[in-house]
Amino acid sequence: MTLFASDNVLVPIDFSEEANRALDQALTFFGDTTKIHVIHVLSPLEPTQPGMVWQTIDERSRIDHIQTLFHEKFAGDAYQHIKFSVLMGNPSSEIIDYAGSHAINLIVISSHGRTGLSRFLLGSVAERVVRFAPCPVLVLRR
Repeated sequence: MTLFASDNVLVPIDFSEEANRALDQALTFFGDTTKIHVIHVLSPLEPTQPGMVWQTIDERSRIDHIQTLFHEKFAGDAYQHIKFSVLMGNPSSEIIDYAGSHAINLIVISSHGRTGLSRFLLGSVAERVVRFAPCPVLVLRR
């Protein structure tokens, strides 16, 4: 018997050092990359942002850029069979919804360890995921 079920493991990433480390630790711990889902959540574009005003960027180009970045950054054989998705919306809500709709058994998420005013103003995605996720959540701190 294992402590964590590993049929479907979700690792949300924001391309920070902590998130990259969480992905590497999930790969080391679970091994089978066919069971690992990785998502990146983009905030929706605001109509007043310069790229939208000048029509130089759209959601499709942003998604394509993130997919290219992921495949460049994680190009090794160890990452070949990972299921990678880019979503649009509120990060914590999208992570929770993805976990529910894809029968995720465990979420492995990094915490940036913010405290004080920055945590109050920015909130904690990891904290909201822990509170509302439909499965166990493993929070990795630096």
